[in-house]
Amino acid sequence: MPLPRFGRLLLAVAACLACALADAAPKELKVGYYAKTCPGAEYVVREAMARALKREARSVASVMRLQFHDCFVNGCDGSVLMDATPTMPGEKEALSNINSLRSFEVVDQVKAAVEDHCPGVVSCADIIIMASRDAVVLTGGPHWDVKLGREDSLTASQEDSDNIMPSPRANATALIRLFAGLGLSVLDLVALSGSHSIGEARCFSIMFRLYNQSGSGRPDPHLDPAFRTTLDALCPLTGDQNVSAGMDATPVVFDNQYFKDLVALRGFLNSDQTLFSDNPFTRAMVERFSRDQDAFFRAFADGMVKMGDLQNPRKGEIRANCRVRNGSPPPLKNHAAHFRLLDF
Repeated sequence: MPLPRFGRLLLAVAACLACALADAAPKELKVGYYAKTCPGAEYVVREAMARALKREARSVASVMRLQFHDCFVNGCDGSVLMDATPTMPGEKEALSNINSLRSFEVVDQVKAAVEDHCPGVVSCADIIIMASRDAVVLTGGPHWDVKLGREDSLTASQEDSDNIMPSPRANATALIRLFAGLGLSVLDLVALSGSHSIGEARCFSIMFRLYNQSGSGRPDPHLDPAFRTTLDALCPLTGDQNVSAGMDATPVVFDNQYFKDLVALRGFLNSDQTLFSDNPFTRAMVERFSRDQDAFFRAFADGMVKMGDLQNPRKGEIRANCRVRNGSPPPLKNHAAHFRLLDF
């Protein structure tokens, strides 16, 4: 017996709703996702990252940092890799990213190697996740199994990046609030801040610490005097603010030196030092990790997996070129060189 017209309408609405809910459902992420569709994908990524490390040690740290800037903004979807268009301001130009994020050309190289191995299968979002793990392993840090199966977003949002990514001036309270909003704990915050064990940051990010902390016209009181003298020489008030330096005393080795430096009041960024100097809960964790590298490694690996679980529920695609949506004109040939920017 045919349904009345109203009943058919209800069924149609229900079907549309079901489709919408299915489209918004989280992707299935699992270890070994490409075992059948692209066997050896993780090995290809590791080898490409090893070549990048050999060319420039700093580059792999910059790639690892892309996971944070990608996953924090609408989930791990490769949106941070997209170039801006006349109708879409890109996340690369967000306040926390411009003149800061770098090594996009390394991701291009990794993607090219994966495409040669199995074209059209592995997403750029998953490449960030794999490459970030490899950046840590290749510099002496812990290994963890990565869950894969993400799709690449169809768009990017400079506005969302501006609204969520923290400033180098952020304090512990603001960072705790940010991480909590993403479902990440205080332990995750402290452990993941240890990503600054490798890589460099610019003088631009610490000028206020050296010369006008909190508008006082004075340096940050939580700076070891000898370290402050070193930073004053590196970053004079009228000097080149694009000069960079390691964020801990061993910037090409992933270890717990970062936490030892914070305890000694030798943290480079305000947002790092505040974890020891301004909050008793984060201070206790910093002290623990400064004494126990294995504990830091375990917590860091756990935090990276949890961060990798942040998802964009919208339907995406597997981009052929990490910089542009499929079907878009390719980026300018010199665009990769344009984005060889300095960390922080």
